[in-house]
Amino acid sequence: MTRARRPDPPPLETNDVRIAQAGTVAWVIALIVLLITGADRWWLWVCVTGIAIGLFAIWYVPRLQSGRARQEAARAARRTPADPE
Repeated sequence: MTRARRPDPPPLETNDVRIAQAGTVAWVIALIVLLITGADRWWLWVCVTGIAIGLFAIWYVPRLQSGRARQEAARAARRTPADPE
């Protein structure tokens, strides 16, 4: 006999900008360590690329989330029936 499937839990709310900031800080620390130790240029560019992607994420994520919120609000407005007068 199969058991009834439980409903999925709601999605977990996270602070995605803070996560991007933490990753960017980690890349900055890695770059500083590599500059001190005199690592190959290739590794330095890996860190610079990580920092650039992190800065882009810090800029882009709030815009992505607000766009998704606007789309969801528009969908919810279309689903609700108009008030009868």
